[in-house]
Amino acid sequence: MDLTKYEIARIIGARALQLSMGAPPLVKVIAGKISFIQIAENEMDAGTIPLVVVR
Repeated sequence: MDLTKYEIARIIGARALQLSMGAPPLVKVIAGKISFIQIAENEMDAGTIPLVVVR
């Protein structure tokens, strides 16, 4: 099942919020300045985001 661009945006936004509130990242973060959104996008690419879309 493919996700729509709106579902992807919602998942990345929700995960970025979790990261900003102290949740541990589920992918290796390279030292340096990287935003929570970029970390969430990397998690999405790796398939490790613990969120499920219910339609």
